[in-house]
Amino acid sequence: MTDEPSGLAEMFEAQRDRLRAVAYRMLGSHADAEDVVQEAWIRLVRQDATAIDNLAGWLTTVVGRLSLDLLRSRRAHPESEYGLVVTPADEPAPDEQALLADAVGVALLVVLDSLTPSERLAFVLHDMFAVPFQEIGQILGKSPDATKMIASRARRKVRATDRPAGPGREYRQVVAAFRAAALAGDFEALLRVLDPNVKLTVDTPDGMIVTIGATEVAAGARRFSGEVASHRPVLLDGRPGHISLRADGTPLSAVAFEVAEGRITAIHIITDPAKLAALH
Repeated sequence: MTDEPSGLAEMFEAQRDRLRAVAYRMLGSHADAEDVVQEAWIRLVRQDATAIDNLAGWLTTVVGRLSLDLLRSRRAHPESEYGLVVTPADEPAPDEQALLADAVGVALLVVLDSLTPSERLAFVLHDMFAVPFQEIGQILGKSPDATKMIASRARRKVRATDRPAGPGREYRQVVAAFRAAALAGDFEALLRVLDPNVKLTVDTPDGMIVTIGATEVAAGARRFSGEVASHRPVLLDGRPGHISLRADGTPLSAVAFEVAEGRITAIHIITDPAKLAALH
């Protein structure tokens, strides 16, 4: 393998899309996936490239380990887990992001979130990218047989989990109906698009506030709409939502939705100014 910088860069670029796909499936965040892939490149240029027999395998291992570390960090510090990528819904999404969203789907990412970091790594690398158990075991510090058991356990969890509906046309229509009803303060219209057991989670500077039930959520949305001058439809990591704006154009909140059977089952609202400012 050549150690010429330009040659090494070309070989890395040939692997970039696959590495980004691995990291995105592991992390569920385009921003975090980009960071992990960039860190893999930094580590590569610090290595003696001539000593790497299998560049693709070496890079996959590095990306897997970095993703695993980040997943474990999220579990230890869940309050720091913010990787939403905001894409204006009225503009074409980048081809690369659209391809990744189509390949994985929001539904699968939700399912993968139910796995432990080790289970997620084993499932993603083996079942999605056909990485041998021996190589995955080296990342996890486990034997191939133990790694097979971890992947099997993850597979059973994935198969047993009901996958919510992805962001298709009906999904977008439900979200648009909620947005219009909230802006108009139309209580009855809000109730029509909310699941009876809808869960609202509001991320404020003082912590999380959770409300359950269509009546309570609709009442809160109607009161909250008084501060909103307009909405900007966006995709939040591929999931339909919107940014709410004040009259002066500053963001009031970012909202993401989950929809099943034509009704909204969950709403996540970010109102913390620091976290709004951190959205990509």
